[in-house]
Amino acid sequence: MGHTWLGSLVIFMTISAVQAQLKTGFYSSSCPNAEATVRSTVESYFNKDPTIAPGLLRLHFHDCFVEGCDGSVLISGSSAERNALANTGLRGFEVIEDAKSQLEAKCPGVVSCADILALAARDAVDLSDGPSWSVPTGRRDGRVSLSSQASNLPSPLDSISVQRKKFADKGMDDHDLVTLVGAHTIGQTECRFFSYRLYNFTTTGNSDPTIDQNFLGQLKTLCPNIGDGLRRVSLDKDSPAKFDVSFFKNVRDGNAVLESDQRLWGDSNTQSIVQSYAGNIRGLLGIRFDYEFRKAMVKLGGVEVKTGSQGEIRKVCSKVNRY
Repeated sequence: MGHTWLGSLVIFMTISAVQAQLKTGFYSSSCPNAEATVRSTVESYFNKDPTIAPGLLRLHFHDCFVEGCDGSVLISGSSAERNALANTGLRGFEVIEDAKSQLEAKCPGVVSCADILALAARDAVDLSDGPSWSVPTGRRDGRVSLSSQASNLPSPLDSISVQRKKFADKGMDDHDLVTLVGAHTIGQTECRFFSYRLYNFTTTGNSDPTIDQNFLGQLKTLCPNIGDGLRRVSLDKDSPAKFDVSFFKNVRDGNAVLESDQRLWGDSNTQSIVQSYAGNIRGLLGIRFDYEFRKAMVKLGGVEVKTGSQGEIRKVCSKVNRY
């Protein structure tokens, strides 16, 4: 009991800066069933298709990296953020819109799309046998969404130094970087984003030497040289539907699908963090990753948030309000 209390205290201290702007239970009076409504909505979609979970997690992550966690990625339009190349394959928009329409019926103009997305990401992880955490809420929705601003989103091609800078620009360090990339334990990608590693790594028809040879054969079977580039492949080959430390073991063993993920093993600092999660005792290290992931997600969810009189509460998540 004491250990649990101490852990909770550390998390509280870590997120105190975020809670100065946001607070847990923000809607407890204004819309008491807000979090339960989001949870039941996510659960209904998850029960039909569990792969919606990594989709919602990625949607929240990509939202926070552009204009902060303000729901700007949800806005539709030809020049909107969601149409940027880096946002190719984003999914889960219909889940957020569904929850929003229910909440507008219950509490009109109260719950922001940005908060719905943050809550949905938490619920998606929890439903995938991952940790749950108290999500500080009170975000307001942004009114700006431009695809041209999405160039700072992490890419599968990024070197460690580029990944490090992109996270540092958002106030996050190497530990946050490795921990949040661990979300790939339930993630998926498409063949076109990594097939160059299999067939043409240095434009001379070779394969990426950091890929384990046995795994290379498996990937080539999944993604033939002339095949469907849109075919989806799990980023964790061992337990793709379960939120656990298997992803880190894959990185350690040369079994990462994305080049950016495998590069975490090639840098001494990120390697030590990957190793600490991968370890040998699955149970204990799984608990530690759960604990660290909760902290990192609260930190991510506080990036450049709009609160108070900033932004607005959108009536429909895909478009800004008209005044």
